[in-house]
Amino acid sequence: MDEQRRKGLDKMNEVYAWEMPNIEGDDFFALTVDHLFGNIWTRPGLSMRDKRLMTLSVVTALGLQDLTEVQVNAALENDELTEAELKEMAIFLTQYVGFPLASGLNGVVGRVSGKRRKAAGSDKKANVDAAVRMHATGSIDDK
Repeated sequence: MDEQRRKGLDKMNEVYAWEMPNIEGDDFFALTVDHLFGNIWTRPGLSMRDKRLMTLSVVTALGLQDLTEVQVNAALENDELTEAELKEMAIFLTQYVGFPLASGLNGVVGRVSGKRRKAAGSDKKANVDAAVRMHATGSIDDK
């Protein structure tokens, strides 16, 4: 594995609080890991929490609850935001993106927090499985 891929994979695993395996021979995975995580998420100037807040705002505004779930789980796992702060974020965003979209974030926070309480102490493999599934199918829904 070259240095750019290692840098990107390390940052991706830090951002999402999981251990994503390297997927060879997939151009989209390479773009995501090498560029997005290896070049963009590693830039100085903004904290991880700042980047997380912006990312959560965008995926909430776009109504992408699958990605919102990944981001909420990682924010909680990395101690960047608390459940209460995430709920407050949903209230704040209601004023900018509207009730339906912001209530999606609020619902995701509740679901993720409930899953995390239920699975306290388990490993992160389920998150990786979900990420690989999302990469392959475009959805993290358990099917």
